[in-house]
Amino acid sequence: MTKITLDKKMVEYAVYGGAVLGGGGGGWIEEGLQIGNLAVEVGQPELYTVDELKDEDLLVTVSLVGAPAAKDKFLKPIHYSRALELLSQKIGRPIQGIITNENGAGTSVNGWFQAAVTGIPVIDIPCNGRAHPTGSMGSMNLSELSDYVSHQAAVGGKGANFMELSLTGSLDKVATMVRKASVEAGGLVAVARNPVTVAYAKANGAPGAIRQAIEVGEALLSHIGESAIDAVVRKLGGRVVTEGIVTDFTLETTGGFDVGTVIINDSYELTFWNEYMTIEKNGERFATFPDLIMTLDARTAEPIVSAAMAKGKQIAVIAVPKENLILSSTMRNEKLMKPVEDVLKKSILQYCF
Repeated sequence: MTKITLDKKMVEYAVYGGAVLGGGGGGWIEEGLQIGNLAVEVGQPELYTVDELKDEDLLVTVSLVGAPAAKDKFLKPIHYSRALELLSQKIGRPIQGIITNENGAGTSVNGWFQAAVTGIPVIDIPCNGRAHPTGSMGSMNLSELSDYVSHQAAVGGKGANFMELSLTGSLDKVATMVRKASVEAGGLVAVARNPVTVAYAKANGAPGAIRQAIEVGEALLSHIGESAIDAVVRKLGGRVVTEGIVTDFTLETTGGFDVGTVIINDSYELTFWNEYMTIEKNGERFATFPDLIMTLDARTAEPIVSAAMAKGKQIAVIAVPKENLILSSTMRNEKLMKPVEDVLKKSILQYCF
């Protein structure tokens, strides 16, 4: 089947499966369910495979940018559609499809509301099949095109923090400005950005990754407790690295990112930069971004994003090799991975490449 009319069951599967594939980032489950359910209430958003479109058709990425744990963040559905409207006005060309920047609890359903109110379909070729911290990681290697001009629109915040802006320039400069705007808006903005052709997305995106999220969500929600964790691990070809109590947890929101560590049973250390980046014990590395590392409640199997972690939680940590994920070309770009080392002060590249 190449077209799916999205419904409430698909919302639930995509949000929970996206939460797993988000690897600790990609927004909050509650907010994903809220915007996804609103989408199927106000319209009939459709999910197309990329084969439904012509190579020259234009796709636009929609995303959330900022720190999920920011206390003053404020987003409403109107912000999502307004960002798309601003970008459409800027580029002055018809948009044939909407794609999300990544899989995540909130981000796997990015674009569903916009599709519901505009009639433009969601295309199953996200910029990445897992969540990632930087805007460049979600830009399908456009950062490698020296002549690419980035168009981005961002909307969010309320009252004195309200931000609405449309930017044009080099990818890095515009992405940096949008990240700064998210801080000024209270922590989070809805973004529409970077028009590309279907042909370009096919070469650099992650076709089929939304279907993968839906299938993972179905595996998770069709089971209870430990058996649900086992079902997810089997589905993705991963493993449970450890299970135990969170004995220490640190989180700092800085520069529009959540950065911190999780310690389990005083021995295993998880690091995160929005998403979980490493898990190790006594210097032994078990998984490294873009491998998938994810935490779930050990008893209920509820996915726990990094920003919702707390001391005393009983969690299971799963890891899935990157080879088992549907990833974009950016996850093989060494230059884009280098900032992870700079932020975490840990070796990353030697484990990735």
